[in-house]
Amino acid sequence: MAAFLREHPPFDDLPNEDVERVADAAEVEFFLAGTPIFSQDAGPVEHLRVVRAGAVEIVLGGRVLDVLGPGELFGHASMLSGLPPGFVARAEQDTLCYRIPETVAAEVLTRPASARYLARSLLTMHARSPSALVRREATPDPANQPLRTLIKGSPVICAPSTPLREVAAAITAAGATAAVIELDGSLGIVTDRDLRSRVIAAGLSSDAPVSSAMTAPAYTAQEDELAGEAVLEMLDRGIGHLPVLGATKRVIGVVRAIDLYAPETRSSFNLRRSISRAASFEELAIEAAGLGAAVISLHDAHVGAPSIVLTYSVLLDAVTRRAVELALAGAPPPAEFAWLALGSQARREAVPSSDLDSAIAWYGSGPEGQVRPALHTLAETVTRELAACGLPVDTHGATAADSVFVRSIGSWQQVARSRIEDPKQEQALILVSLLIDSRPVWGVHLGTQLADTFREAGSQRELVHLLGRLAIAHRPPTGFRRALVLDPDGGPRGELDIKRSGVLPVVDLARWAGVIAGVTSASTSERLRAASAEGVLPDADARTLRDALELFTELRLAHHVEQMKVGESPDDTLDTRELSPLARRQLREAFRAVASVQRRVASQLGLGFVIR
Repeated sequence: MAAFLREHPPFDDLPNEDVERVADAAEVEFFLAGTPIFSQDAGPVEHLRVVRAGAVEIVLGGRVLDVLGPGELFGHASMLSGLPPGFVARAEQDTLCYRIPETVAAEVLTRPASARYLARSLLTMHARSPSALVRREATPDPANQPLRTLIKGSPVICAPSTPLREVAAAITAAGATAAVIELDGSLGIVTDRDLRSRVIAAGLSSDAPVSSAMTAPAYTAQEDELAGEAVLEMLDRGIGHLPVLGATKRVIGVVRAIDLYAPETRSSFNLRRSISRAASFEELAIEAAGLGAAVISLHDAHVGAPSIVLTYSVLLDAVTRRAVELALAGAPPPAEFAWLALGSQARREAVPSSDLDSAIAWYGSGPEGQVRPALHTLAETVTRELAACGLPVDTHGATAADSVFVRSIGSWQQVARSRIEDPKQEQALILVSLLIDSRPVWGVHLGTQLADTFREAGSQRELVHLLGRLAIAHRPPTGFRRALVLDPDGGPRGELDIKRSGVLPVVDLARWAGVIAGVTSASTSERLRAASAEGVLPDADARTLRDALELFTELRLAHHVEQMKVGESPDDTLDTRELSPLARRQLREAFRAVASVQRRVASQLGLGFVIR
């Protein structure tokens, strides 16, 4: 395997020991002709794949955009960014692939030796347009933007005699990664990496002048140069930072190669990596503070709402995993266990206002009197630290910090079967809704064992009937009177709870339909597609609900971004008087469409419930 990899980029530029490590971690996969490898809106790809034999089609909208042969890679953009792939990968013929886990692949792909390949491939992907599925069509391609539009922050500029200590402090204070040194007739540059390798590692005094560690003359570019051209030039020259000159030949900023070819990849990948390396809860809180900024950045870059929500959920998983790991540091658990995400995080539909629901399932035969208290104490620590990270825990108590949500997997499965058999128990439907969504984010990953207990629940008529009643319990507004929303349970209001009035009706309908279709742990969109494929919902109804959910999520995120930009905590209450007439018109149509689906479900269930 290693010999094959060395023949193809980016592995041909890597040291032998790196290629050997990749080969040792890789697994072999076989796909029959016509078999999908992943879908365009699936969760983020967790492996880099290399075609070993056969061919893989890259398909968008039913059209084959490319066919990959032996030695070619795919899935790396999604893996690095945490965004959906944006295309379908399908075996054109019987195909063998090498599957390389993210932990190994990500480190290799972000090495300088691989940067050229990665940049070229991602720039090519922008040109081919599969990324249009994760970026709105109106969004300009960053590769075709002038450098001046991509500069963030003012440059750090200093004289060659400035002590290295002062330069490092200035870089840190500015949140920069390099400083520009003004020389006679040219410029020098020193990066944070230079400070580590040329100063700290080499034992150079921090009182030495910055000229002793700088690179000079620095290669520069003009502000109107296109980013795509600049990044390839940088990679050809083997440089990672580029001072940008304005019309007066003064430095107006510094850009990095990785900033230019994939802003969404850089931000989410780097943040996930920083989160995973946090050495303490204090560091984790500092890194988690970047989650809101990541959402704002993606929103301002016109990334679509489904992709932002998925990325945010992936980042929440990373924070949760690291919190569990830090809580376990130096103290092995009393039993193997899985930390389960519940609710929106489990469905990968979390947003900045979402509460975190959680549970613990442990495995093995350890004495409950010892295992449960120890894991409960651990869960209290984790939830407390997640709250310190600015991530609200569920106010209704659906967290592992409540000992009721800490059980053995056998106990959890017994609870699930009990609610399936007798769904009229107190709060049974709420618990069923949480457990059906459950997904492990840390620890024992034996699939979705708890959620899969409900796989056959669709045959239980009473449970299905009650879930159907729950699915039509949250009624959307009936419309608008001027700028005021018409609440079905009251008069005109100037405030709209977009979660309660828009998101929840769709989520509950999809869960009900998904149970009948035999789908458990999955996103709302995946449940609706399965329900359509199984004939539970007409295709038109499933599409209507998906489109409505996307609209509700777009407005919800826009509201969150506005709040976070002014330092407010995000909530789900929209002032309808501030909505544009177009937004109100779209909401009116979406509310009516969801209500129509609810009406048909009520009729199907034989309920005498009339949605006004």
